[in-house]
Amino acid sequence: MNTIQKKLSDKPAARWTAMVIVSVAMMFGYFFTDVMSPLEPLLTAAAGSEGGLGLGWTSSEYGFFSGAYGLMNVYLLLLFFGGLILDKFGIRFTGVLSTGLMLAGALIKYWAVSRTFDGTMWVPFGGVCQMQVVWASLGFAIYGVGCEVCCITVSKVIAKWFNGHELALAMGLQVALARIGTAVALGLSLPMARALGGVSAPVGLGAAMLCIALITILVYNVMDRREDASSVDTSDNTDEGFHFADLRILFTSPGFWCITFLCLMFYAGVFPFLKFATKLMIFKYGVTPDLAGLIPAMLPFGTIFLTPIFGRIYDKMGHGATLMLSGSILLTLVHTIFALPLPNWIVAIVAMVVLGISFGLVPSAMWPSVPKIIPMKLLGTAYALIFYIQNIGLAMVPMWIGAVNDRNTNAQGVIDYTETMILFASFGVVSILLSILLIRLDKTKHYGLQEKNQQ
Repeated sequence: MNTIQKKLSDKPAARWTAMVIVSVAMMFGYFFTDVMSPLEPLLTAAAGSEGGLGLGWTSSEYGFFSGAYGLMNVYLLLLFFGGLILDKFGIRFTGVLSTGLMLAGALIKYWAVSRTFDGTMWVPFGGVCQMQVVWASLGFAIYGVGCEVCCITVSKVIAKWFNGHELALAMGLQVALARIGTAVALGLSLPMARALGGVSAPVGLGAAMLCIALITILVYNVMDRREDASSVDTSDNTDEGFHFADLRILFTSPGFWCITFLCLMFYAGVFPFLKFATKLMIFKYGVTPDLAGLIPAMLPFGTIFLTPIFGRIYDKMGHGATLMLSGSILLTLVHTIFALPLPNWIVAIVAMVVLGISFGLVPSAMWPSVPKIIPMKLLGTAYALIFYIQNIGLAMVPMWIGAVNDRNTNAQGVIDYTETMILFASFGVVSILLSILLIRLDKTKHYGLQEKNQQ
């Protein structure tokens, strides 16, 4: 452990202050990520319908827009390069870069949904799309690069400050604060758009929040600079010492790849689902459009309370791999329930509560487990690779689901979600298998995933 951690990070007030500052930035980022998820009924309504709020997008166009979040990260490798930048140039530089990209992308997206466009354009993976969809997707893609790089930066900040302390609790609380942003977006966006006369209103609010996010990162940079300046020996600075040859440690670690693909499968069963869940509640469970976003909003609210609790269990008692297995089982159960012909809104609420428990279990154990497998100097690149693979799912799954929903839409415009939910359940099954494999690897490789974090 370096000198700075002994001087500053052992002080609870200092490390918790750092956690709160960077978590606020992520909370505003998560709000913007999902601010348009509840707006699918307006986006895909006929142009000029819904009191003039409908934009006339197709389900496939909405799926392409949702998946655009990860396109640049996946196909231009920008998230991977973001991890290299983080390990090479440090937290402060990467934090400002990432939040700046978030804000720039948000402003493009706001501009796109605030006006009308003529014509169409062919785009990769989306086919022929309306120009409004193209511009909104471009903004979302740029934002996605910044948001994902910001996520890995915040993860490294917390790992830096909480190594040997309440690491899982701190990461759990950071996730909980971020989920507040998601929950507010899911519950507020649709009523706000209807009340203020268009989808641009909640998007503009999200862009304003990202201005504040950039300011919070600048505030953290002041604290981080003082932290580094107080160190007598900076030779072990966690932001330095990266060499490309060290990537061999990542590429040859079976535990790292197991967690990476578990992340891919688990999050593919959660985040893309949220983007379509509002319409699912309307068509399958008969919930009114004004209230439909509130049921999916229950999921992040559940994780707000549960993720820190499960993180504290991991810190004090261990069993991280077992927590991941339990969450994967619950994920599979929930999507199986949604696939069954049980069109009762009470069933939907119960299933969403269980999904919230699942979404608290897996992240609370998965993210704090990475520093047990990968050394600190490679942690930024390690998180970047995990997020990169995850972004493949975030980019491809919504497009896949959008196409499936189009195929299962009848002449009256009603969607049969059975095939969609079976696909989501299959992601959970793979997550279960990966969790079992991770438990076996922990026994042979002695990662310490079942051991407690707090020393």
